[in-house]
This record gives sequence, structure tokens and C-alpha cells, in this order.
Amino acid sequence: MLTIIVAVADNFAIGKDNRLLCHIPGDLKRFKEITFGHTVIMGKRTWESLPNRPLPNRRNMVLTDQPDEVIEGCVMAYSIEDVMHKLATDTENFIIGGGMVYRQFLPLADKLLITRVYKSFEADAFFPEVTENEWVLESEEEHTEFEEFRFSYQTWVRK
Repeated sequence: MLTIIVAVADNFAIGKDNRLLCHIPGDLKRFKEITFGHTVIMGKRTWESLPNRPLPNRRNMVLTDQPDEVIEGCVMAYSIEDVMHKLATDTENFIIGGGMVYRQFLPLADKLLITRVYKSFEADAFFPEVTENEWVLESEEEHTEFEEFRFSYQTWVRK
């Protein structure tokens, strides 16, 4: 199974200057719990943005267009087809960014775990629009603990 996990603002923003747009401690904890023990697939810029590399207790796969590039502690993939060939078949695999990687894998994903942030941010990386003709909102859990903005955890499944 291929699942995209992402935090998306009202204006579809996901990042700026290779950084997250906001810090939601509970969301980072949730990300760790959900992806623990699984494969996480990311582009090289997302890899470079991680404060601790590789992400512990996960199989880290980095997608790069640099032939023969090797990053210690990672499974390397050099194309979408290569990623698909190297996915674990017995467990869930998670696409964790960035923007270009999300766009490339959205048509191949089975599920979306979206942290919907109800605020717009200035950004340079965006998530593609999720359309209801392709996806069904399976569940949504609203959160209001921040004064700055509300957010919800959404699970979308492919129709």
C-alpha cells in the first residue's frame, strides 16, 4: 500500500525554503507513530531538510535524479518506477515529500493522510489539489488547541 502523509495549508502550501510552514508538536508525534517501522519515501531536498538523518526505525528511501548517487543509511531510487519496484510489499509505504514527489506519486497512492491546517502561509512548495471525483474523505478529526489556527487530521481513500 502506498500512502501519502502531508500537512497542507488552506492555500495548498506545504513548505517554504525547504522547511515546514508551522510546528504542531502533536502532528510530529503522530507522523512518527504512523510511519514507525515502515518505509518512508522522499526526495533529496526533503532528506536534506531532516534535522536527524536517517529517520530512525524506518526504512528511508531517497528519490534522486542523480545517477549512482548514494546516501549512507538509505535505499536509493532513481525513478518513480525504481521506487515502485523497491516498495515493501507486506506493509504500508509512506510518501513524505516534497512537493514534486507528492505530485508524481498522487496518481499512484492508495490513501492520503492529510493534516489540514486552516490558515494560509507564504510558501514555495505546494500540494496538488485533492478532487472528490478521485478521492473519498473517510474520516476527519478536528483540533482546536492552538489559538493561532485550527487543524484536522483527514484520511482520504481512492475511489
